Amino acid sequence: MLTKRIIPCLDIKNGRTVKGVNFVDLRDAGDPVELAKIYAETGADELVFLDISATEERRRTLADLVLRVAEKVNIPFTVGGGISSIEDVDILLQNGADKVSINSSAVKNPQLINDLAGKFGSQCVVVAIDAKQIDGEWIVHLVGGKVPTELNLFDWAKEVEQRGAGEILFTSMDNDGTKDGFADEALYKLSTELNIPIIASGGAGNVQHFIDTFVYGKSDAALAASVFHFKEIEIKDLKEALQEKGIPVRL
Repeated sequence: MLTKRIIPCLDIKNGRTVKGVNFVDLRDAGDPVELAKIYAETGADELVFLDISATEERRRTLADLVLRVAEKVNIPFTVGGGISSIEDVDILLQNGADKVSINSSAVKNPQLINDLAGKFGSQCVVVAIDAKQIDGEWIVHLVGGKVPTELNLFDWAKEVEQRGAGEILFTSMDNDGTKDGFADEALYKLSTELNIPIIASGGAGNVQHFIDTFVYGKSDAALAASVFHFKEIEIKDLKEALQEKGIPVRL
C-alpha cells in the first residue's frame, strides 16, 4: 500500500511565508528557506512552495528563492504561482523544483496541461484547484480565490486528469484557515472518481483531521500550513498517530 504523505505548504508573499483565513488576513509565518530546511529535517514527505501574489501581480515566481530553498532540502518540492509557459517551468525545474503547480493559467489555457505533461512528464505537473460551495455546488475560483468561474470542481478535475496532470491539489476555500477539518466529502468524491493522487488542502486544525481525510476522504496526501508553521502540530507526532490508526506513513 502506498504511504500517505504529509506536506507543509509555504505560501510566499514578498519573500516571506504568510498564512491567512479563507485566503485573506495574511500574517507573517517566517523565512521560507529556514522553514523548508526544518520541515525536511523533521519528517515532511514533500513541500509545496506557492508564490501567492505571482498570478495577481502578473510576474514570474521568484526563481532565485526556489533555488535557495531547493539547496536546503532533500525531499520532493513543488513550486507554483504565476506559471504560464513551458519556459517558466524549465527555469523552476532547473533551479531545483521537482514539480510545478498550475492553477489560474490551466483554467485560462487548458492546453497548457497537455503541453507541460508532454514536455516534462505527468509526474511533474500538479494542477491546483481552489473551489468553494455556491448554492450547493463546488465552483472553481481563480487568482487566489478572488475570481469565480463557471467551472464545476468535479468536471474540471476530470478534464485535468484527461489532459495529463499527475496530481490534483484541491483546496476548499470554505475550510481554508478555519481549522475545522478538510472537505472530506468532496475529497472522497474526487478520490473515488479519479485515478490520480488527490492532495487535501484547507482546514487542518488537529491530528484527527488528518486521520479523517485519509480514512473518510480517501486523500493520498494532506497539506497544511499554519498548524505546522506555528508548531501546533509536530510532524513526527502526527505520523506516529497516523501509524497507530493503521494509516501507512513514512517514519
